[in-house]
Amino acid sequence: MSKEPNILLIYTGGTIGMVKDFETGSLHNFNFDDLLKQIPELNLLDCNIATHSFDEPIDSSNMNPDYWVDLATVIEENYQAYDGFVILHGSDTMSYSASALSFMLENLNKPVIFTGSQLPIGDLRTDAKENLITSIQIASLCENEEPVIKEVCLYFEYKLYRGNRTTKINAEHFEAFASLNYPPLVVSGLNLSVNKQALLQTNNEKEFKVNKKLESNILLVKMFPGIDKTTINYLFSYPQLKGLVLETYGSGNLTNREWFIEAIKKLIEKGIPVINVTQCSGGSVNMGLYRTNIQLKNIGVISGKDATTEAALAKLMFMLGEKIPANNFKTIFETAMRGEMS
Repeated sequence: MSKEPNILLIYTGGTIGMVKDFETGSLHNFNFDDLLKQIPELNLLDCNIATHSFDEPIDSSNMNPDYWVDLATVIEENYQAYDGFVILHGSDTMSYSASALSFMLENLNKPVIFTGSQLPIGDLRTDAKENLITSIQIASLCENEEPVIKEVCLYFEYKLYRGNRTTKINAEHFEAFASLNYPPLVVSGLNLSVNKQALLQTNNEKEFKVNKKLESNILLVKMFPGIDKTTINYLFSYPQLKGLVLETYGSGNLTNREWFIEAIKKLIEKGIPVINVTQCSGGSVNMGLYRTNIQLKNIGVISGKDATTEAALAKLMFMLGEKIPANNFKTIFETAMRGEMS
């Protein structure tokens, strides 16, 4: 790595890249080529910053797997030229995107850091400047001419998290994200405090590879008291269904009514993987702990363990896209690939 790392700033859209028109009060995207004019403090960082913007910046509510492929392709095409990547992204679906990229970018040996803001960059009280400056600073960290961070992360409000461990928990506060089942990788205070024990250990010998096949014909069903047989049978009869994620109660509990167990069993018999993740913000699925979930274990439901819903969905899309054989699917899913589960 050179004395001054080369960082590529990738703008996809979102609040962080907006400025206010003070005459009309409306928000609009600013030209990222003028980034240094908006944040002159970036000139003080010990790195070289280049920018790349989506041709048409998008609201993160419109994020989808095609955009993830676009994003992964930008990183793939620039991987050799840059020492780190910072992705500016709307906060609403940032955890989904960070989770997806963590699986798509295989044998990653450089930092890929997602960040954004709750207020536009041109707002007087914006959180955008701190999030952006510190993300770039963390992406520039190196030790023995090697990047300190070698995984897909998410930085927000003084904390760097593993991206596939995060969930957006607040739509108003600056502290918008949490990682309840895994500690922060870096905490920003007077200094940057790196939790080296928490960092993902990578194999430098393996070649970087980008996986671009994702299967989006999957279903996410959040269980609630009162969900009935007619609704479940209707949802599960979707002819293109390739995978199912169930958001269950507590440590993976579901109704053990016979009609429900039979509906799940039919899917599994068709070779459709069924993943069990908890609705709780923190904690883990533990199938077999209660009578209401031991049947699920017996019929082959896959445990999402302590993975977030976002990570479970992304991993399912990735594994289905990679055509993982049905007889190995459960074993591979229940094994951590990118540090997404304990």
